[in-house]
Amino acid sequence: MKKILVAATALLTLGACHKATTSLNTESFADIETDVINDFVNKTALPQYDSLVAANTALNNDALSLQAGATSTNLAQAQADWKLVRKYWEQCEGFLIGPVEAYSYDPNTDTWPTDHTQLDSLLASSNPLSVSDVASLSQNLRGYHPIEYLIFRNGESVARTPGSFTARELQYLVSLTADVLDNNVKPLLSSWTSAPVAYAQAISGAGSASNQVYPTKLSFFLDVSGDNGMAGICNEVGEQDPDGKMYEPFVTRDSTITESPYSDNSLTDFKNNIIGAQNVYMGINGGKGIKDLVAAKNKDLDNQIQAQFTATINSFNNIYPERYEQAILDNRSLVQATLSQLQTLESLLDTDLVNFLKNNVKD
Repeated sequence: MKKILVAATALLTLGACHKATTSLNTESFADIETDVINDFVNKTALPQYDSLVAANTALNNDALSLQAGATSTNLAQAQADWKLVRKYWEQCEGFLIGPVEAYSYDPNTDTWPTDHTQLDSLLASSNPLSVSDVASLSQNLRGYHPIEYLIFRNGESVARTPGSFTARELQYLVSLTADVLDNNVKPLLSSWTSAPVAYAQAISGAGSASNQVYPTKLSFFLDVSGDNGMAGICNEVGEQDPDGKMYEPFVTRDSTITESPYSDNSLTDFKNNIIGAQNVYMGINGGKGIKDLVAAKNKDLDNQIQAQFTATINSFNNIYPERYEQAILDNRSLVQATLSQLQTLESLLDTDLVNFLKNNVKD
């Protein structure tokens, strides 16, 4: 596996002469740009994709354990691991750039809403359910949400019990989890780290004349900040039209078309999307984020963006512990407040931040 090395931070030392000597360590804006790019690859993106592969491996093992003998313990483990997978997946949607969309890994694993009538029809049929069979199904019969339906059944209304699994359900579950792991998340990670795609290398080399993906550093920063990145996920979650994750079930008062209705995890999914965008802006695991670029030249804008991330994420917390499926019916003012916060955050990122980048990243 090819690894990308983090670039060393360059420091400029200024010295005064005569009786006293004063040293001031500063970093040029161009050097901050390089650090942010490398830290995004090595401390934000790759660690999260590594964690996603590990969590999906555990979920596939859970499915095999259930097939060998379903118990309350291994069912609870599968449910917990599904939610962990969702945490990593939804946070990775804070940067939907590169292979995840280009090679359909996102729709192959996260198409929703599912139609449980169609799922039940497949299970009642005699159609084969090997991994290759599942991989050829329509996207709404593959991925995380059919898995969700099988291990949770239907949230609070019809809770799944270990004794209620059929042999076909367990075969479908094993094949679904293997399809996600082997045909999607492992190749997704590989497309970042290995040839021929080596997307991490393309990002780290942004700004070089031969780079066909990101010929300038600015092109990368705009990609990860705009429609495919932070602003894009805010729009996907909070857009107030029929395509909005939160808005469509809210305006139609239809709890069956939320993202994760069987597990009551929809609200957590939405929140993790915005945490994923916040990770890109702030940097994680000790790395620099885009905030370091903004703070270097416009601390007021940085403070505004950071405060709006906090306000938006806290607005989700105001809805808890209620399920989103219930909140759209009886706590609509809190849902609307979150939608408004999301719109404000999207505007800051897609307008103020993007304009800042265009005006200041000069390569």
